[in-house]
Amino acid sequence: MTWSRRVVAVAITFGALLVWSPPVALAQEADDGTKKLTEMLDVRSEGNDEAAAAQKRIDEISDETDDLLRQYRSVLKSIDSIDLYNKQMRSLLTAQEDEIASLLDQVSRVQSVGRSVTPLMLRMVDAIEKFVELDVPFLIDERTKRIAGLREMMARADVTTAEKFRQVMEAYQIENEYGRTIEAYRASLIQDGRESTVDFLRFGRIALVYQALDESESGRWDQETKSWLPLDSNYRSSIRDGLRIARKQAAPDLVRLPLAAPTDAREEN
Repeated sequence: MTWSRRVVAVAITFGALLVWSPPVALAQEADDGTKKLTEMLDVRSEGNDEAAAAQKRIDEISDETDDLLRQYRSVLKSIDSIDLYNKQMRSLLTAQEDEIASLLDQVSRVQSVGRSVTPLMLRMVDAIEKFVELDVPFLIDERTKRIAGLREMMARADVTTAEKFRQVMEAYQIENEYGRTIEAYRASLIQDGRESTVDFLRFGRIALVYQALDESESGRWDQETKSWLPLDSNYRSSIRDGLRIARKQAAPDLVRLPLAAPTDAREEN
């Protein structure tokens, strides 16, 4: 090939390159644009995601704030309630302190009163014992045992003064009740060196009679002679009726009983 032909061939080849170059450049520019658009879309999507996450966090913070506000209000109410409770407790404590002071004062006075009450109770026990000895001899074992129990109690250190006084007064009340009640009981009677079981009938302290279980014998207590006096058979049915009334086996009714005749004080003088 000659030089001129070579020049023409190169020229043709170069021209062809010039002809096909623009489409390649355009394709590359399109790819770049698509890539940039994709990147922009990705960035925008990431922005949307971040905005959604931020909004979610804002909502969470708002909910937490509402919870905290409710808790705060609840705590304020609790504080108000505690303040009222503490105020009430302070009032109670003040009242209890006053009560304690009063009790301590009473205890100090009780100790001094106890020193004077104890001798009084001992004299009361002596008096009731003497009274039983001089009284109509009914329920002697029971009444004597009660007095012995009082003396034993008075010597005990584990019984309070108040309890001692209560039991002494209870014994006095029991003795007082005997004077306004009727009673029937069965016990032993020793008379003329002979012991027998009989039914006793007590009308207060004005009459004390007995009757044998077979109703063969009756008698009454004479307070002046301090002895038992026999009764005739006329009182047998009356005593029987009185025993039934006292035992609540019959309705209350009038009963004829032997009584000591009253003594005119003027005649004694």
